[in-house]
Amino acid sequence: MEYRQLGGSGFMVPALSFGTATFGGGTDFFRAWGATDVAEAERMIDLCLDAGLNMFDSADAYSLGLAEEILGQAIKGKRDRLLISTKATFRVGQGPNDVGSSRHHLMAACDASLKRLGTDHIDLWQMHGFDAMTPIEETMRALDDLVRAGKVRYVGCSNFSGWHLMKAQGIADRHGWTRYVAHQLYYSLVAREYEWELMPLGIDQKVGAVVWSPLAGGRLSGKLGRNRVPGKDTRYGQLGTMGPEFPQDQFYDIVDVLYALAEETGRTVPQVALNWVLRRPTVSTVIVGARNEAQLRENLGAVDFVLTPEQVARLDEASHRPPIYPYWHQRRTSTDRNPPLFAR
Repeated sequence: MEYRQLGGSGFMVPALSFGTATFGGGTDFFRAWGATDVAEAERMIDLCLDAGLNMFDSADAYSLGLAEEILGQAIKGKRDRLLISTKATFRVGQGPNDVGSSRHHLMAACDASLKRLGTDHIDLWQMHGFDAMTPIEETMRALDDLVRAGKVRYVGCSNFSGWHLMKAQGIADRHGWTRYVAHQLYYSLVAREYEWELMPLGIDQKVGAVVWSPLAGGRLSGKLGRNRVPGKDTRYGQLGTMGPEFPQDQFYDIVDVLYALAEETGRTVPQVALNWVLRRPTVSTVIVGARNEAQLRENLGAVDFVLTPEQVARLDEASHRPPIYPYWHQRRTSTDRNPPLFAR
C-alpha cells in the first residue's frame, strides 16, 4: 500500500481508505448500501490491515451511529494498528441542537463518537457539511479546543464550496487555530467539478482530497453501461444516481473506454476507474466501500498498477465536461496565467 501526506500536514494516510457506511444498515437508505455486522466487519478490517489499508472512515450520521458502534467493536485490540476518520454536523436527533457545527453540538458529538468507537481520540474528524447558521469562528475555535484537548488529532471538512473552505482557513490563520488539512469530497470520472475550483484551492492551501464515491454510487462498477442494467439488489438499482444526472451517451463512452482499458491492463472496470482517481492532483486517499469480502479484494487491487499517460488521456477525453462560468471564461482569457493543469 502506498502512503501519502494528508494535505500540508505530516500525517501519512493510505492511498485507499475503507468506508463504513455499509456497516449496520440501520435505516432504509443505508440498508441499500449494506448491512455488515460485527463479525463480517472484523474479517474485512483484518483483510484491509493485511493489505496495508489502515484508515477507516465513518460518520455519526451513518445508520444513526450504528456504523461507528460496529467499527468500534470490530477494532477492539487493534486500535494502535489503525487510523479512524469520522464526521459530524448532520442531524443525529430530533432536538434543535442535534445538528450543525455549533460549539454545543460539536462537543457533544465528539464525545458521543469517542464512546461509540471505544477510543480516546479520533485521528481525522471532519465537518460533514457546511453549517450556514453557525459563525465559522465558533466552529473553528471549537475544533481547535478539541485538538488541544487531545480528543482529535487532525480536522477536515466535507462537501464545502470554495469560499466556505477558504474563509475557514483565513479565520484559523488569523487566530492561530487548527486549519483544515483534508476535504472529503465527491469526485469520479462522471463528477469532475472538483477540478474547477476546489482542486486549485487544495493545491494552493495544501488541503488533501479524501474522495468519497469514486465509483459514482456504483455507476462505474461495470454493472451499468450499454445494454447493461444494474440489478435491483445493487445500491444503484435501489437508490439511483447520487449526484446530478450525467449525459447518457457520454456516460456510455466513458464505460466503453473503461472496458477497453480493463482488457488492456488485465484489470476490472472498477479497478481502472479507481486508479484514475488515485492519480489525480491533491488526492491523499480514496475511500472504497464493500458489501462483502469479494468486493473489498477487488477494490484493493486498484493500487497494484499504474495507468499509462496515454490511457489516462483517453479517460480524460471521454469524461471531459465544459466548465461552468466563471471557469470557462477564466480559462479562455487567462490561459497564459493559469497552471498547465488547468489550461484546457
